[in-house]
Amino acid sequence: MSIPQQGGGPIEDFAQLAEYLAAGEKPKDEWRIGTEHEKFGYCKDGLKPLPYDGPRSIRAMLEGLAEVFDWEPVREDGHIIGLVRNGANVSLEPGGQLELSGAPLENLHQTCQEVNEHLTEVHRIADRIGARFIGLGAAPEWAQDEMPMMPKGRYRLMTSYMDKVGTMGKTMMYRTCTVQVNLDFASEADMVQKMRVALALQPVATALFANSPFLDGKPNGMKSWRSHIWQNLDASRTGMLPFFFEDGMSYERYVDYVLDVPMYFVYRDGKYIDALGQSFRDFLKGELPALPGEKPTLSDWADHLTTVFPEARVKKYIEMRGADGGPWRRLCALPALWVGLMYDQSALDAAWDLVKGWDEDTREGLRRVAAKEALQGEVNGLKMHDLAREVVAISKSGLAARGIAGAGGLIPDETYFLNALEESIDTGMVPADKLLEKYHGHWQGDLSRIYGEYSY
Repeated sequence: MSIPQQGGGPIEDFAQLAEYLAAGEKPKDEWRIGTEHEKFGYCKDGLKPLPYDGPRSIRAMLEGLAEVFDWEPVREDGHIIGLVRNGANVSLEPGGQLELSGAPLENLHQTCQEVNEHLTEVHRIADRIGARFIGLGAAPEWAQDEMPMMPKGRYRLMTSYMDKVGTMGKTMMYRTCTVQVNLDFASEADMVQKMRVALALQPVATALFANSPFLDGKPNGMKSWRSHIWQNLDASRTGMLPFFFEDGMSYERYVDYVLDVPMYFVYRDGKYIDALGQSFRDFLKGELPALPGEKPTLSDWADHLTTVFPEARVKKYIEMRGADGGPWRRLCALPALWVGLMYDQSALDAAWDLVKGWDEDTREGLRRVAAKEALQGEVNGLKMHDLAREVVAISKSGLAARGIAGAGGLIPDETYFLNALEESIDTGMVPADKLLEKYHGHWQGDLSRIYGEYSY
């Protein structure tokens, strides 16, 4: 989850809220790729989550990365809670999940190099303290009360609020991991087209990257439990945003949606002030109960934008949020899928042609079968496996059209990074299917085998 935002000064006019989003517009030659991924840390000997404090801990990981690899620490109330370096940052999810938010990079070869470098650094420090990290969409065995809470004021507030909305908020916060990619847009119309495609096809990403079939030490009946969780918490700030497919969609319409999402907090002088359930509209009028008489800044607006969690999200860029965290190769495959669909106009148009006839029930139905059945799902005659095959083919055409070589020309273009997804298309098996096959096969129900076989 996000660190405090730096959006700017006082909001003097309602139009500034939409202008803040529009300020993200960039010409195509300035479009970049920002990949984020989360992973669970655990103690090698006991296979339990890393605590925040102690010689073998999240704090020790962050301090080790800062000491050995020249990351600059980020602190809150004296606690190290993140790292920054060269446009990238390492941050903490509520239960200690370690997240890399990568720098904005020009191509997928650079993106995958960044991921590889980060995981190599993490492995080196983890090895030094007797820890390991694993990429899964949900914690396979650890109970909710086994998960530590990171020392961040934002998370304390959110934890107390989650029991009041939906049924799975704390499970989402403490026991799930994702991989996502952040992409640019050129104009309002470009943003709208990309968001429509992103929302409609997010279930395909969920299916292809499904990697959370276990919870509390046993199969949970889903292939992406993480996606199932997001379908069952705080409907005011999650979901498929059907209004995006209505005529007249604009920055202002998205602003209206975000303004109607209840607030979590206001960040002032290094502290998170409780504004749970309060209205940003009241804040604009100087009537926020948490800060009577005070009006918001653009930094407050930037913070509030990070507290909405739809399947795809707009800030000064677009975030693709539908995929489970997973194996090393798929951390490069997720940005490859979306870059291929979004950064070549012919591919984007083809993707829109594929989805533009779907209604709201179809899009929501695909979201739900993706979580439960992955590539075996079907809605209104649409078979997810066939749909995924077509989507990956469109993405591949978009990457080929970009024609960006890597490895000194040894890799002719970026289509290389779709190999893991093409394997899933060929076999019909996503990571969750392989995990379940092993669990019911040679693991003989011993889920502890997952750590030795799937850690980074």
